[in-house]
Amino acid sequence: MNTLTDLIEKAEINYMIDRMIAIQQREGNPEGIEIRRFGSAVAFYSKTMPWGLFNNVKGYLQEDVIDDIIQFYNERDRKFEFQIIPSKVNPPVLAMLHQRSFYQSGFHTSLFAEPRAVELKEQPNIYIRELKEEEFETYARVHCLGTGLSLSGQSAVAANNHVLFQREGWRYYIAYYYDQPAAVAVMHIEDQLASLTFATTLPEYRRMGLQSQLLQARINEAYHRGCRLVVGQCTYGSASHRNMERVGMKIGYTRATWTIASE
Repeated sequence: MNTLTDLIEKAEINYMIDRMIAIQQREGNPEGIEIRRFGSAVAFYSKTMPWGLFNNVKGYLQEDVIDDIIQFYNERDRKFEFQIIPSKVNPPVLAMLHQRSFYQSGFHTSLFAEPRAVELKEQPNIYIRELKEEEFETYARVHCLGTGLSLSGQSAVAANNHVLFQREGWRYYIAYYYDQPAAVAVMHIEDQLASLTFATTLPEYRRMGLQSQLLQARINEAYHRGCRLVVGQCTYGSASHRNMERVGMKIGYTRATWTIASE
């Protein structure tokens, strides 16, 4: 029987695999995506996107695969993250990572809730709807500016998200403040698990309730699609964390991020 921890982790791995496969299947695999399994762990790699979001290892780690994982990334000259769940690691693995110059560099929190019907309160200044296929440049602009990325990457962000639009389980949302696109959010559904994969708001529209509305819209959609669990990830104690708790989500676990020490 799957434990709550198993289900939360499965929701995250499900969306990450599907997302990376979709990007990989773009003509010529322009982002250089690779996915490799090492025992019960899954390693994700991107040649062009150097961030830990796209270069990380999830799942249950065992001592006999750690050196193979490290070699996989070393051959590609890429720094990466081990994303470790407290209940799915043992002291020998942590000691082995330390011996190979890895250290715990951060935390990331996964929250969950049972889906429920939510009646969104109408507000004259906020309007939320699903994104249309022809609007991915608008989506990408909000994505970039909301996360601090340069607009020089807008077209790449648009392309890497557009490929998900018609894949089963993906839903994109946009929130307007009056008539201005101000925030976006994404959800992935698979195996009756809904994962809140991404959300951001333009800096000038923060603290206006947009993300709370987007969270409730996705929880409501998950309920009507028969999901048994809604899962989201965020930095511990962040604004996203507070927003998720306000709509009734609870901490499932806080995982550790392990990275290699700089030389």
